[in-house]
Amino acid sequence: MTRFTVNNQSVEYLLDPETPLLWALRDASNLTGTKYGCGTGHCGACTVDVDGRAVRSCRMTIAEAEGTYVTTIEGLSRERAHPLQLALLADNVVQCGFCIPGIVMAAQALLRRNADPDEDAIRAAITNLCRCGIYPRLVEAIGRAARAARGEDVIPAGARPDIDPADAARAIPALVPRGR
Repeated sequence: MTRFTVNNQSVEYLLDPETPLLWALRDASNLTGTKYGCGTGHCGACTVDVDGRAVRSCRMTIAEAEGTYVTTIEGLSRERAHPLQLALLADNVVQCGFCIPGIVMAAQALLRRNADPDEDAIRAAITNLCRCGIYPRLVEAIGRAARAARGEDVIPAGARPDIDPADAARAIPALVPRGR
């Protein structure tokens, strides 16, 4: 039995201690925001926060996680109100979105260590791969999130700053099937 804390909840896994943390989170805890990308720790899609450090969960076993505090993207802010989440949306950083949870968790670990990172610090900390090539906008958004966390910037909430969330959820009549 392996015990640690996930998103502020004490968890005991009845899995082989050599099970990668990624699979315990996704399969046993249904925390599917942590993505499987490469399985070798290179892409960063599986990044979670373990005791304040950005960790590639595909490379850490649950035995190695024993006694730690793990935060996944689901535990960062269920309301999606964390400055990083708001900045990435407001600055239109997200494209396909697959890499974003890992990037957010890596950036969150950076901002816990360094409340005012410069561009070089951000680029050094975010080694996650993104096939969409969001890096220039990503660096600016992380800087903006840092400023917001320090109270020096305000980031509007919502899907996009210029779209009311209620309007964003409306169905487009031409795309709604009729009679089914």
